[in-house]
Amino acid sequence: MIILSVNAGSSSLKFTGFEMPSEDVLISGVFERIGIDNSFYTIKLNGEKIRKEVELANHSVAVGFLTKELLENNIVESLDEIKGVGHRIVQGADKFDKTVVIDERVLETISDLSPLAPLHNPAAVVGIKAFREFMPNATHTAVFDTAFHQTMPEEAYLYALPYEWYTDYAVRRYGAHGTSHKFVSIRAAEILGNKDSKIVVCHLGNGGSLSAVLNGKCIDTSMGFTPNAGVVMGSRCGDIDASILPYIMKVTGMTPDEVDTAINKKSGLLGISGVSSDSRDVEMGAEEGNKRCILAQKLYARRVIEYIAKYYCILGGIDMICFTAGIGENSCATRKSIIDGLKVYGIKLDEEANKTRGEEIMISTKDSTIPCYVIPTNEELMIARDTYNLSMDK
Repeated sequence: MIILSVNAGSSSLKFTGFEMPSEDVLISGVFERIGIDNSFYTIKLNGEKIRKEVELANHSVAVGFLTKELLENNIVESLDEIKGVGHRIVQGADKFDKTVVIDERVLETISDLSPLAPLHNPAAVVGIKAFREFMPNATHTAVFDTAFHQTMPEEAYLYALPYEWYTDYAVRRYGAHGTSHKFVSIRAAEILGNKDSKIVVCHLGNGGSLSAVLNGKCIDTSMGFTPNAGVVMGSRCGDIDASILPYIMKVTGMTPDEVDTAINKKSGLLGISGVSSDSRDVEMGAEEGNKRCILAQKLYARRVIEYIAKYYCILGGIDMICFTAGIGENSCATRKSIIDGLKVYGIKLDEEANKTRGEEIMISTKDSTIPCYVIPTNEELMIARDTYNLSMDK
């Protein structure tokens, strides 16, 4: 059975085609600059990358080119062979706690939630409509970034704000990266050989979030009402004193939109280092002795350490700490800083193993009290698995 995992952005469309249940990747790629000049797409097939310059007026045109590639490269003989299409949706709020088959009610709800994710949900709706146009017989599913975190208890997801802000305006912690946290925590439980386990997942990329997973269910996560909360990120500030914002607006005359841009696009590693939002550039600067880069790295590691320590108490211990996503999978220096900061728990770093990048490996020593692993995430595969299961149920 062929399943497509897709992620529609406002001007992009990523896709991966899987043969299920073997989970073999058949084709993948991305359409870029949709609705903008100089649009193009890249596909990866049999280990070869192919780039094509085409005019992509809208997402429907992009899906049309995708179907053409599927047919011409003999991925399918007919589009009816594609039994399921899984759509990544950023915001499902508290309306969805799992992947669901898309019907008109689900589509309308995703659209209604657009104020909570104005850059993402509207684009997802456009993508869903385009794929349903070309593949009407496939099972279309919505896989929500927020769904995995819906098992958090009230005391974890509520803010100590006027309660009416929650009931009337939906202000609460939603979290993000849920599909990644789910994939990694499932793999961690497999490694442990125990579904009833206490796992901390550190999804560290340009955006970053941690989750505390108890017996397969998320009981806390670092991101909040928006993806800005939690740990330091590439250009996002993470947790701050909220009163800083009106103060800065008063003393500088900045507008709410300008402040929002500052905390989302000019803060984090970029704001502290003054060099870049890319951790690789910051690491390089630190190695060269740039004091602000060194500070940025220390601040970054400290915030992650603080969350792991908090989750140790909330979970009542930890059976495994997992590092994933771009920084978590590839930044040996960042992992070392974090693990060194957890020595009080009896955690010990295997220096040699920690040199590995992008591969699943235990990076703690055998006598470490808590095993620490690098587990590469695969959100596309998680989407395909959920969609395959729902397709089989129909």
